[in-house]
Amino acid sequence: MNNGCKRRLISVYFIGIIIGFILGETEKNINQNIEKATFGAGCFWCVEAVFQDIEGVLDVRAGYTGGATDNPTYEEVCSGRTGHAEVIQIDFDSSKVGYEELLNLFWISHDPTTLNQQGADVGTQYRSAIYYHSDSQKVMAEKSKDNANNIKLYSNPIVTEISVLDTFYIAENYHQDYYRLNKNAPYCQLVIRPKLEKLFNTE
Repeated sequence: MNNGCKRRLISVYFIGIIIGFILGETEKNINQNIEKATFGAGCFWCVEAVFQDIEGVLDVRAGYTGGATDNPTYEEVCSGRTGHAEVIQIDFDSSKVGYEELLNLFWISHDPTTLNQQGADVGTQYRSAIYYHSDSQKVMAEKSKDNANNIKLYSNPIVTEISVLDTFYIAENYHQDYYRLNKNAPYCQLVIRPKLEKLFNTE
């Protein structure tokens, strides 16, 4: 192999190292921006649909938390005996959407003044709740709740629970992407679609 070929191979080698380093740093920075948020605001089919298409939201999963039973099923949670709430857990890019912005949408997307009830859905599993993942989220959630009460966002006091996230149990597969996959279902047509139209002015 002549010297010219050797120099070209060495150049390609070092360029590969540099590109790999840049890609690695980019992935590292992206991962540093990814955070989680967990909210309960009634039926998780509705809440999932509210947050799924927000810019900066990477993934939304329906599940259960806040109870005493390990790996609860939907039927067990609906019985009210496990103590779990129906919740959604969000992966979001904090460089594109902040936790405070998600909180703002949380407050206006359901009625946080009705204890253990959202519309016709009644039971502790439908409670309004914020499950924080860090001390900073706790501070922001409490401040946001106080602000919503102070500005009289609702005429009645907000009863939303604010608790540290314990264990999040992902719900059964048929609950995931429910609205996207079942838009013609009666619940989606009568409950979820009107909610989304009202929130995002898409009528």
